[in-house]
Amino acid sequence: MDIQAFRNYYDTYYEQLCCFLNFYTHDVAVIEDVIQEVFLKLWENKDCIEITYIKTYLFRAAKNRVLNYLRDEENRHQLLENWFNQQLEERKYKDCFDIDALTKVVNRAIEQLPARCREIFSLSRKEGLSYRQIAERLGISVKTVETQISIALKRIRELLSSSAFAFLWLFIR
Repeated sequence: MDIQAFRNYYDTYYEQLCCFLNFYTHDVAVIEDVIQEVFLKLWENKDCIEITYIKTYLFRAAKNRVLNYLRDEENRHQLLENWFNQQLEERKYKDCFDIDALTKVVNRAIEQLPARCREIFSLSRKEGLSYRQIAERLGISVKTVETQISIALKRIRELLSSSAFAFLWLFIR
């Protein structure tokens, strides 16, 4: 597969995949992230993957990724809820969780992003703009916005996971 064929697949199936994934979640950011991951994986493995029916491959890969995301999100929420309940039980409601400290940790992670990436992330998450609106406002492509959001989320996750002990410490001290 060459770049032209890949671009053709992307242009042909992107909107269809968006509509399809909308049956599973109405979160546009999740849908766009899942589709980006599917196409990225396709491109990365273009030399070693054998695909007979590209449409079937793309739709199945997208469905599997969104279902995995939803499962992982549910598990994460359940784990956090269990942890919070355990903390409340251990402390017998004496102390409150320090939401301000958590907010500071998240904001610190966002502040460490490169300037353009941070700006795009803030427009998306804080101002609630769509990728298309961000692209128009900044005079860049939607693909650039997608890439920058993906980079931002990855770096924030890395920074938060690398300080996971510090994150937990905020709640149990």
